[in-house]
Order: sequence, then structure tokens, then C-alpha cells
Amino acid sequence: MWSIASSDRRDEESLPLPLEIRPIHNARRMRLRIDDARGVLKLTCPARTSRRTAIRWAIEQRAWIDAQLARQGEFEPFIPGAVIPVAGSDILLEAVATAPRQGLLSSDRLLVGGPEAGFERRVEAFLRCRALAVMSGEVAEFAALVGVTPRSVTVGDAASRWGSCSSQGRIRLSWRLILAAPAVRRFVVAHEVAHLRHLDHGPAFRALEAELTGPGLASAKAALRREGPRLRRLGRRR
Repeated sequence: MWSIASSDRRDEESLPLPLEIRPIHNARRMRLRIDDARGVLKLTCPARTSRRTAIRWAIEQRAWIDAQLARQGEFEPFIPGAVIPVAGSDILLEAVATAPRQGLLSSDRLLVGGPEAGFERRVEAFLRCRALAVMSGEVAEFAALVGVTPRSVTVGDAASRWGSCSSQGRIRLSWRLILAAPAVRRFVVAHEVAHLRHLDHGPAFRALEAELTGPGLASAKAALRREGPRLRRLGRRR
């Protein structure tokens, strides 16, 4: 059985889907395919291939992986009439001349005022602002449980990471997490707060992550990997 170094685990977790590696005795080279039904990357390799080599080879195929995932669905720009998830619930985007330019979220609609030309930009600005407010509160909540204090909390739109925590205690989260169900969003927040105590992905980190996230850890991880590709397409035209 392969042992997994913490650096290899981090590399593997950077992939957009779970990776299944299958050594085959008579295989001459590595092959990668996406199992659409199960939502996993399946890599076959020669029997003597080390897990580290297999993981790093898979990471080198990231451009191909992203291209395949992009073909699975169309981009979904923020235009009037579009339906997008906010906190996991479907919300209709609506242009209303009398609505606030910064946006007003009701039970099932996001009303946005102002010129139509800036509609998409204002929708994203609303979501970014909401993401920062909600997740800053959740960071504070989890940090209090751990007994740590982050230096800062910001939101961004990294291409391949949902969150990060620097050695200086700066937490950065993807604003797109506000689109996901609360359990999924809170898992990522808890993950990054756990890094304030443990910067690696060792046993102590895993235990703290599980303690903060609770019994829904595995399902939250699976949901993020399953829904992540669409979340990254939302608000984009290409």
C-alpha cells in the first residue's frame, strides 16, 4: 500500500476532482480519463509507478482536465433572467429600474438597479460583498472555537483554489463559495481556519478540520468537487 506524504496530499487535493490511481501490470504508460458518472479522475499507470509520480503527472495534465470539464457545461453570465444559486438556493436575476444599484436580495430574486450595461458587474459586486460579510463572520466564529485570530480575511477568485491561509495568518477565500450550499461554504472556511493552527495537512490538522466541520465533512467535500466546475463557470462568458 502506498504511503502519502503531506505534500503529495496537498498536490492531489489541488485537482478539481478526486483522483483514483490504478496500477496495471502490463501498462506501458499513464492514462487519464474523467469518469463522468462518478465525478472522479481515473489514472492507470505501470505497476512500478510511485504514487508521487502518478499524482505529479496528473497535475501536469491540468490544462486537459480543465478543458474537458469546461465542455461539460456552458458558461453562465450574470444577465437579467438568469437563475443562479446563492447559498445553494436558486435565485432569479432581475433588472429593476427602481431597485438599489448595489442589489437587493429577496427570497428568490436578486433585484439590481442602474443601467443595463453594468448589470453583470453589479451582480458580481453584490455577491463579492455578501461573500466577504458572511465568511468573515464564519471565520470569526470558527477562530473563536480554536482560540486563534486571523490577521485578515479577504475574498478573491483564484482559478484552482477555494481558499488559502498564509503563514502570517491571512485567510483568502473564493467569493464563489457564497453560491454554494452553506455546509459546503462552511467546510472551506473551517478548513482554512484550521490552518491557522496547523499549516500542514497532518493528523492534527485533519482532526481539527473534522471537529470544526462536524459529521458532514465527507459530504461537503464531495459536493464541492461535484458542483465546483459549475460554480467556476457562473458569471463568465468565456
